[in-house]
Amino acid sequence: MTGHRAERSTLYTSLESPLGGLLLVGDRDALHGLYMQDAPDPIPFDPGWRPCADAFAEVAAQLSEYFAGRRTTFEVELAMAGTPFQHRVWDALREIGYGETRTYGELARRIDRPGAARAVGAANGRNPIAVIVPCHRVIGAGGALTGFGGGIGRKRLLLELEASPRASVTPSQ
Repeated sequence: MTGHRAERSTLYTSLESPLGGLLLVGDRDALHGLYMQDAPDPIPFDPGWRPCADAFAEVAAQLSEYFAGRRTTFEVELAMAGTPFQHRVWDALREIGYGETRTYGELARRIDRPGAARAVGAANGRNPIAVIVPCHRVIGAGGALTGFGGGIGRKRLLLELEASPRASVTPSQ
């Protein structure tokens, strides 16, 4: 052996969900992104990515259980690219329990940045792993459903699923 390190390939798969088409991106060790491709601003597909559904079988199974109302937490290895501030926000998002919501201001206070509600909103909007890192659980100060890259209808759908843990979710169109 010469100590040559194998290059790690970026893998992907697509799956259908009640939110529409989802794109999962990562490697064999971790999920790097979960994107709603039917949303207003889908992520551009990189032609260097390799299709590999097997690498995402466990994530797909957990998402299926979540949408069927049988899973309230995810056990998925994540590798998210972002700034230290974004990581603080994303970590705080993962602490919001199933069926709960927080305002941007509450989240800012939670990370000891009480005046940073707008910055928290921006970091929330850059969350690369929708659903699993539950940015949909953050609402406006007056309880309004605001600021969701997947669209307000998808945010409402996720919150309705979580409001009734035994219910499954189907698209409302």
